[in-house]
Amino acid sequence: MADDQPRPFRFDADVDPGEKRQFRYEVSETYLGDPVEMPVTIINGEADGPRVCMTAALHGDELNGVKVLQEVANRYRPTDIHGTLVCLHVVNVPGYQAQQRYLPIYDQDLNRSFPGKERSNTAERMAHAVYTQFVSQCDLGLDFHTSTRNRTTMYHARADIGNPETERLAEAFGTNVILSGEGDSGSLRAVASRNGIPTITIEMGKAHRFQPGLIEKALAGVESVLAEYGVYPEGTVTEPTWRKVMGPGEEKRWLRADTGGLVEMQWGPNPLVHEDEAICTITDHFRRDEHVVEAPFTGLIVGVLENPVALPGHPICHLVRISDETREEIELEISRGEFDGYRSYGQRWMADEEDAE
Repeated sequence: MADDQPRPFRFDADVDPGEKRQFRYEVSETYLGDPVEMPVTIINGEADGPRVCMTAALHGDELNGVKVLQEVANRYRPTDIHGTLVCLHVVNVPGYQAQQRYLPIYDQDLNRSFPGKERSNTAERMAHAVYTQFVSQCDLGLDFHTSTRNRTTMYHARADIGNPETERLAEAFGTNVILSGEGDSGSLRAVASRNGIPTITIEMGKAHRFQPGLIEKALAGVESVLAEYGVYPEGTVTEPTWRKVMGPGEEKRWLRADTGGLVEMQWGPNPLVHEDEAICTITDHFRRDEHVVEAPFTGLIVGVLENPVALPGHPICHLVRISDETREEIELEISRGEFDGYRSYGQRWMADEEDAE
């Protein structure tokens, strides 16, 4: 067969070129011995090209990505595609069914268990099945996440920008903000990228809900990636008007509460804050004591507390320094009414700690 000929996608069965197949793949069993099945869509294009793996709900309560993949699976056809789309709609099925982040009972984190082992604990066995049967056969990866409960994550990508191929993928997705780093050693993106499959994480919004504004942005990001790599030649590559890449050495700081009490946010509606600007106040129930949290420098709030109560040490916001040039571009977008402020339908966002994906 010539190198430019389309190939079947093989796991336990074949999905031939020009075929779209939707099925449930067994990744584990319940206490009753019933199968735990992951919903999968494979769209194998009529023409040859890269294989793109998209994953959602590695943490079971993170639902925005589930809706993104439902729309992706419905939007593209084999006649549109040069290559293959592999959509793993809900990877952490037990967590999804329980609507919680980790695998139930033992609280195992599936996204710290890759590449997994065939004979190990439940999380590593599931990770092994997912990785060997699907992820390892692909050329690129998009892994969709949200924050956990009581928080919201801004719309951004996480990627190892030190890897040129991963940098290309992150830039193609088109987010304004990219947090650069290799990721946890057992995370899907770190393992896949290390094994020659450039993979990025997309963080978007809150757990336990769909946020249509963020979902539409993510769908545009998917199309941009598919267009960049020639998988969807009819698509459009998205280029943001500004981009901030946060490397490991750049200044970013978690501002934390020094007192316990009730938190009233004062920043917004946009996440651009200037030095000494009040971000929030923390008061006791009698309003006798008030503590004002101020921005130590001009920057972007990439994460902010949603829970309106705090203990000493609780993270209030995650602030990253920006250049004067980036600040001017953001202010220009705000004046034109084009800067969305990273809020979706009235929902504030908050980024998790650095290892939250």
